[in-house]
Amino acid sequence: MFSYRHAFHAGNHADVLKHIALLATLRHLQHKDGGLLLVDTHAGAGLYRLDHEQARTSGEAARGVGTLWQAAARAQAARAALPAAVQDYIDRLLELNPGGVLRHYPGSPALLQALLRPQDRLTLFELHPTDARLLDRTVRGWLARTPRPAIDLRRVDGFDGLRALLPPPSRRALVLIDPSYELKADYSRVAAVLADALRRLAVGCYVVWYPVIGRSQAHSLPKRLRALAQRAQRPWLQAELNVGARPDPAAKAAAARGRPATELRASGVFVVNPPHTLVTQLREALPWVLAALRQGVGAQWSVQTAAD
Repeated sequence: MFSYRHAFHAGNHADVLKHIALLATLRHLQHKDGGLLLVDTHAGAGLYRLDHEQARTSGEAARGVGTLWQAAARAQAARAALPAAVQDYIDRLLELNPGGVLRHYPGSPALLQALLRPQDRLTLFELHPTDARLLDRTVRGWLARTPRPAIDLRRVDGFDGLRALLPPPSRRALVLIDPSYELKADYSRVAAVLADALRRLAVGCYVVWYPVIGRSQAHSLPKRLRALAQRAQRPWLQAELNVGARPDPAAKAAAARGRPATELRASGVFVVNPPHTLVTQLREALPWVLAALRQGVGAQWSVQTAAD
């Protein structure tokens, strides 16, 4: 169960979608002064080096955030405005890479902690022993520079640990649920933990990331999440990004032999109780993102809401 390492995938197109949506959601929730409980159920290592072996081996970051970074630079050189949600994402990357060379990538914990206000709390769950150790070192570095005792790292299963946090005293929470789905059971556990969370805090904002792959559990998960939101009578938003299939001779040969492609082409985010601004922001951002990241046949984006 510990074979998955996000360092090989950090900064890929799935991260781009997830983090643009997460930032836009958090920005809106912080318009109110009330404190927020921020939770990442599967935090990973927190920060990633794109010039290290893992990222170079997979090449996913180069085809994801690396390509987006270059597209943003070209747009800015041409004095063309970026969609607001994309600009915010690029600005966060610039804070980590002030020299203009993209070497560092912020995972969800880094994005969330950078925007923590004094009244907010951040809880990070990570069970993988290596990633938990790296995350602990990263969190210690954050606290050394800016003491914020409101960051809590827990080396336990986020699926189980979330229950004890809800509802927070403020009755306001933003929860990111993004397991690796390395285990087929993760799909059912995501639905179960969301159902429990809605019972405990119906007004919380829940962001679920999921892969779009040829597996029955993956195909049915968004439908299950939609049914949960409808049963709880809560609004929802579903956004997906498919960068298409690359013209890869090896992949074509594998497909001809009946072997599925291994590289992720598409993913989605499902948001329960989304900010009312999120649908417009994503519908403005995703066409631009897809134009930058398109790899081949089947590329498309979609944003659906309960109101559609």
